[in-house]
Amino acid sequence: MHVLILGGDGYLGWPSAMYFSQKGYNVTVVDNYFRRNSCLELDVTMLYTVPTLVERAAIWHELTGREIKVVIGDLTDPEFMRSFFTGSITYDWSVDTGFSGIPDTVVHYAEQPSAPYSLFNYKYANTTLTNNLLVTNNVMFAVRDYTPDVHIIKLGTMGEYGTPDIDIEEGWLDIEHKGRKDTFLFPRQASSIYHTSKIMDTDLLWFGVRMWGLRVTDLMQGPVYGMETEESHIDERLRTIFNYDEIFGTIVNRFIVQAIVGYPLTVYGRGGQTRGYLNINDTLQCVGLAAENPPEKGDLKIYNQIMETFSVNQLAEMTQRVGRSLGYDVQIENIENPRQEAEEHYYNPTYQGLLDLGVKPHFLTDESLERMFRVVEQHKDAIRQETIFRGVKW
Repeated sequence: MHVLILGGDGYLGWPSAMYFSQKGYNVTVVDNYFRRNSCLELDVTMLYTVPTLVERAAIWHELTGREIKVVIGDLTDPEFMRSFFTGSITYDWSVDTGFSGIPDTVVHYAEQPSAPYSLFNYKYANTTLTNNLLVTNNVMFAVRDYTPDVHIIKLGTMGEYGTPDIDIEEGWLDIEHKGRKDTFLFPRQASSIYHTSKIMDTDLLWFGVRMWGLRVTDLMQGPVYGMETEESHIDERLRTIFNYDEIFGTIVNRFIVQAIVGYPLTVYGRGGQTRGYLNINDTLQCVGLAAENPPEKGDLKIYNQIMETFSVNQLAEMTQRVGRSLGYDVQIENIENPRQEAEEHYYNPTYQGLLDLGVKPHFLTDESLERMFRVVEQHKDAIRQETIFRGVKW
C-alpha cells in the first residue's frame, strides 16, 4: 500500500509519515515548507531546531531501514499535483516492494492551519483561501481524472461547527421539515477565515463524492497537543515541529511554555471557551484507522476526531497545578479577548465513531502534562518570550 501525505513537513504530517512507514506502507511526503517560511516571515520561533524534510527522511532510513520518499513543491500548481496520480513522478526504492508509484490513500494536511494567521491581514487571508481551496480542488480533480478509486483522507476541524446550542453530531444531521425528512451536513458556522476555508473544503469534497463517486473521509479534528510519538522516541531529531506562539502554537503546548518561562497563562476573556482535544498519538491512530477503513465509492465518512473536552480555564488550572508541583510559579491572567467568540457556551459533541474503529485514547492527565514539561524545559533557554503573544485581533 502506498500513502501519499500532502503537507508532510507539518506538525501532523511528519509524525503521520513515520507512523505509516513503521506499519510497512510505502510513504511519499510532499511539502513546500510553508510553515517554516511563515515562521521566519512572522519572526516566531520553534522550540527546537527541526531538520529539513529530506534530512529527517535520511535519519529515519538510517535508523530503521525504512524509506520515506520526499518531494518538495507547491501543490496549488495543478500540474504538480496531477503528477502524483499519472505516474510521471518516479521513485527509486532500495528494495523491490512492487510499488507502482500511484497512491492508494491520500492524506491531505497541505493547508495553512492557523486561525490567527488567516486574520492577521487581508494578504494572509487571501493566502489562506487560495492555498487551502486550490490544494483541495487540485487533489479532487486529479483523483477524479486518473485514480478514482483512491481514498482521500482530509483533515477537517471541529471549528467548522462553531459552538451551536445543540449537540454536535458526527458530520450529519437528520432534519424533519413540514412533514418530510432528509439528512444534511451538520450546520456550520466558522469563527475565522481559516475555519471558513475548511468548511469550503468539506463542501468541495462532498460535491466530488456526489457528482463523481469519490471516496472521502473527513476528520473533524480538535486542537492537538504534544510532540513525542512512539516513532520519534527512536531519535529526538525525529520530533515534530513545535510552536509556542499564538499563531501556530496550540493551546496546551503554549501554556506549558508560558508556565516554564514565567509568562502568565493567556486566558482569553472569561475562559469558558470549550473545545475537544486530543494527544498527537491519537491523531496518528485516527488517521491510520481511517486509512484501514475506507468508505465505499460515492460515500463521505465524517468522524469527530477528539477524545475529551476542556474549557480554557480547565486547561490553565491543570497547567498551573502541574507546573507548581514542579517548582514553577505559574500565574493565570485573564486578558481582553482578541477574538470574536462566545466565552461561555453549550458544547456537547459526539465522538464515538473513531472509538468504535478501535482508537485507544491517550487522555490529558497530570502525568502526561508533567512529561511535556520535562521535554520543554530542556529547551527553556531557546524560548523567546516576546514572540509568545502579539494580540492578533478579529
